Amino acid sequence: MTQLTQTTRFRAFTAGTRDTVPMLVGAAPFGVIFGTLVASGPLHLWHGQLMSLVVFAGSAQFIALGLIAGHAGFAVVWATTLIVNLRHMLYSATLAPHVAHLPMHWRWTLGGLLTDEVFAVAWAHYRLHPPGSVGPYYFLGSGLSMYINWQIWTLAGLLFGAAFPGLQSLGLDFAMVATFIAIVVPQLVAIRYVAAAATAGALAFFWQGWPYKLGLLGAVFAGVVVGVLLSRRGALSQHTTEASQ
Repeated sequence: MTQLTQTTRFRAFTAGTRDTVPMLVGAAPFGVIFGTLVASGPLHLWHGQLMSLVVFAGSAQFIALGLIAGHAGFAVVWATTLIVNLRHMLYSATLAPHVAHLPMHWRWTLGGLLTDEVFAVAWAHYRLHPPGSVGPYYFLGSGLSMYINWQIWTLAGLLFGAAFPGLQSLGLDFAMVATFIAIVVPQLVAIRYVAAAATAGALAFFWQGWPYKLGLLGAVFAGVVVGVLLSRRGALSQHTTEASQ
C-alpha cells in the first residue's frame, strides 16, 4: 500500500512537471533577459541570482531592477512590487478550496512556488476535480520545475548575457506571452469567461499608463467582477428555470 502511494505521488509530481513544460520554454528567454539586465546594471551578479532565489516573481523582479537602477528608495521599490503582485491574492483565492485540506507546511510551500505560469497549470488540473480530492504533488511538480527553470536561465543570463548585446530588445520575452495565449484561449468555453477576459484585456490596454502598474491590477479586478456577476446571473437563471418546472 505504501509503495502504491509513493507511485501515485511520483506520477502526480511528474504529471505536474510535464504539463508545465510549455511554460518552462516560455520563461527561458525571460529569465535570460533578466540576468542580462542585472549584469549590465548597478547590482552585483549574486544580487540578481539571490533575487530569483528569494523573490521568484519575474515581473516584480524586472520592475524592482528598473527602480533600483533609477535610485528609487526602498519604500518605493517595496510598495510597487507589492502592488504588482497583489494579483496573487486572486490566484490564492481561486486555489484555496483545493488546498485547504493540506497541512500548513504544504500550503506555505505551494504558496511560495505560486507564479502566473504555475497557477495556469494548477488551475487547469484542479478544476477537473472536486475540492479537497487532489494531493499537493501535482502542484509541487509544476511549481518546483518552474522554480528550478527560473534559476537556471537567470544564471545563464548573468554569465553569458553580456556576450549578446541588445538581447533584451529582440522581443524574446514575447515567448511567455504567446505561451499564455495558447493556454488561456482554450479555456474560454463560456460567455462569462470570454466577457471577463475581454473586459480585463481592454481595460489593461486603456489603463496601461497608470503609475505602478495599477491599471493592470484594476483591469484584473474589473474582469473578476464581470465574471462573478455573470456567473451569479447564470446560476440564478438556472435556479428560476428549475423552480418553474
